[in-house]
Amino acid sequence: MKEALILTESKYLTSDAKTAHGLIRKSLRYKIVGVIDSTVAGEDAGMILDGKPRGIKIYEDLNLALTHNPRASVLIVGVATSGGKLPSSYRSIVREALERGLDVVSGLHEFLSDDIELSSIAKEKGAKIIDVRKIYQSMKIFYTGKIREVKSIRVVVLGTDACIGKRTTAWMLVDELNDKGIRSVIIGTGQTAWMQGAKYGIVLDSMINDFIPGGLEHEVWRAYKEENPDVMVVPGQGSMLHPVFPGSFEILNLLSPEVVVLQHAPGRKHLEDFPEYPLPPLDKYISLVELMTGNKPTAITINTEGMREEEINAYLRRVERDYGIPTCAPLLQGVEKVARLTERRIER
Repeated sequence: MKEALILTESKYLTSDAKTAHGLIRKSLRYKIVGVIDSTVAGEDAGMILDGKPRGIKIYEDLNLALTHNPRASVLIVGVATSGGKLPSSYRSIVREALERGLDVVSGLHEFLSDDIELSSIAKEKGAKIIDVRKIYQSMKIFYTGKIREVKSIRVVVLGTDACIGKRTTAWMLVDELNDKGIRSVIIGTGQTAWMQGAKYGIVLDSMINDFIPGGLEHEVWRAYKEENPDVMVVPGQGSMLHPVFPGSFEILNLLSPEVVVLQHAPGRKHLEDFPEYPLPPLDKYISLVELMTGNKPTAITINTEGMREEEINAYLRRVERDYGIPTCAPLLQGVEKVARLTERRIER
């Protein structure tokens, strides 16, 4: 794998850095060797993310990062900003990376390869600019019905908000199931999954809406034909009730999943990036899943941001008591409980 640095300047400790956070936790496409963010320089990226040291140091600037990691050949823009614009302060860092011959990978809606200056520098230095969303912009595969050929158990991880950990929970579940000897694959639905090395998937919010079901159908079908997995895990996008971001309805309607995992963040008061929209109550999402699928969520997983340990345990017990739905906090407890529930669906 190519060695890569991740750029999150001033944003590593915010939800905007969800791309970086995903790559720190799991990366099969690139070997992550450092993060660039002067506001937390000197720290271990994993340690300040979730208390798990991963040997990935955070550097003050690109020059220092390259001094300590001379084999790094890729700079990844590790943020997903509202509207998908490159932060103005990042442009000079991206330019410097290209001038030094590094490839630049970005998942933003703003395509860096369309920038005349940056693309000229890349061409002159023999570097590449990879706009991940651009890869899928022209994907125009219409629904055919071949999804009916797929016999694998389908798991969809939905969220009560955006940037809530759906993809992380999905990867954890795939790893847990594979460790149990249950052949499982992830079907990515966003740009970070592609960067992490997901073999199958789409980037939902870069595609024309009419072709989202067909594109996802094709990737699910392709994964089934090539891997014949017991389980396919598909993370949703955005939130089912967020007025600004995608709602994952195409995913849910197309896949008719046997297992629905609902990820929730009890510590949040409002929807991501929009304080004027209070976070709807959990029971509203449970009712919505039941209305759309005919069943309550199979499991509820908890993002514990802003919660104390005693609050977490009390909340988990309360959810299981009030709704009768198995509940866990993946980053604290793992997802073995969800894996067991999924395994039961296979045995039916």
